[in-house]
Formats: sequence, structure tokens, C-alpha cells
Amino acid sequence: MDAVTVRTLLKKKREGKKISMVSTYDYISAKLCQQVGIDCVLVGDSLGMVFQGGDTTLPVTLEEMIYHTKAVRKGARECFVIVDMPFMSYQVSLEEAIRNCGRVIKETGANAVKLEGGEEVAELVYRLVNIGIPVVGHVGFTPQSVHVLGGYRVVGRVEEEYERVKKDFKVLEEAGAFMVVLESMPTGLAKEITQSSKAITIGIGAGPYCDGQVLVFYDLVGLVEDIKPKFVKRYIDGAELFRDALRRFKSEVEEGSFPSEEESYG
Repeated sequence: MDAVTVRTLLKKKREGKKISMVSTYDYISAKLCQQVGIDCVLVGDSLGMVFQGGDTTLPVTLEEMIYHTKAVRKGARECFVIVDMPFMSYQVSLEEAIRNCGRVIKETGANAVKLEGGEEVAELVYRLVNIGIPVVGHVGFTPQSVHVLGGYRVVGRVEEEYERVKKDFKVLEEAGAFMVVLESMPTGLAKEITQSSKAITIGIGAGPYCDGQVLVFYDLVGLVEDIKPKFVKRYIDGAELFRDALRRFKSEVEEGSFPSEEESYG
């Protein structure tokens, strides 16, 4: 697999070829993504919920994002790796945001950073792109604004939200974001945005018309059982497969059949 770049991804959009993206946080799952040719790996701040067991993404720190991205980069050396900038790592000031984004790129070897929001981050997007840091935007439902939005929900069903999402996307595109994640919005809105944009759109709960789709690794392999948003498809029942392996291990240890001579040194 050749290394995936911004040019690779924009070429796929121009040719009408769909882009695959998986969000994950560790070396092993990232390596699996590379082995099957996934285009992009997103180190999402969703690790706060999926990996750490939290209720929101808000407590995730910049240090944690750097730590997980280093592991992912080692596993997905040819994939295009994108890093979520966590809550309050880019909202305090423009200077601090640029410094933090630059640090992420320098220390992790990632290809791009991802920022949530529209007009409020447009100047930052412009500055980052102009100093050589590719930026992915994120509009619609933005998890870091969960309290302002009143919980996890679809955004854009009322006209005011519909128009605001379109405006936010346009502002990000004009500022230089080459890709924008569209999360939890009506299919028609995502289709309208995608058909009129030069920037790549990646859907998560935004219907089939986006240029690509993203799911969390642990969701799509069925390891997350307690929550299942409408947009998640479980391709295998991973949790039951893992439980079965653990049951067999426990049973063999208790009955004394593991380790056998095959797993023992002479």
C-alpha cells in the first residue's frame, strides 16, 4: 500500500471513489486497518468514552491524544492519520492553538489535525494551512459542544440549524480545510453540502452521499455493546468472540490443560 496523502484523497473525490476512515487508538487495530487498505485513520477524542469509559469526550487531554497517536502511527504507517485536537487545546487563544497543533504534528508524525466548529475556528484553520498543517473540519453534531447542544442528537432538522451547518461548512472550506466530517445530520443536508463542495466530506450518521464514511473500530467490530447509535453497523459480534476465548482460557487453566507440553519449555 502506497502512503495516502492529501492529493490521494482529493483525487478520489474528483473521481467519485469513496474514502474509508476508521477511528482507533492503538497500534494493533491501526495495523489491521493498514493491512486491509483503509484510507484514513482518525485518532478520535472519542477515546475518552470508548477507551477510558467516560460519559463525554471533554476530559481527554492533549498529552493523551499525543500518546495514542504515536501508537497508531506505528501501526498505520501508510494510512493518512488525523488527530482530534481535544477540548480546550485550541479554544483559549490563536497562539496557543497553533502551538498545540504544531506540537501534535511534530511529536506524532500525524498527517493532519481535526477541529470542531465553523466560523469560530476559521481564522485558526487559515493560519494552520498557511504554515503547512493540513486541517480537517467537523460540523453538524460536534461532541465537544454536547452540553450547549443539549445532548447527543441530530443537528440540522430545523431551518436555522440547517442553514448554520451549511454556512459553517462553507467557511471552513474557504479557510482551507481540505476535508470536513459531517456528523449526525439529515441525509439531504449532507448530500447538498457534498454535491456543492470541493472539500472532501466524511459522514458519520450523515447518510450515503458523503465522499467517505467513518466508524469507530470498536463499534464496527462489535466490541461496544452498551451503546449503539443508529448510524453504527456491527460487522461481527466481537465481544462474544472475545468472551468465548476468555471462557476457554479460564476453563483450561482451571482443569490444568493449559499450558500443555506444546506451550511449555523443555
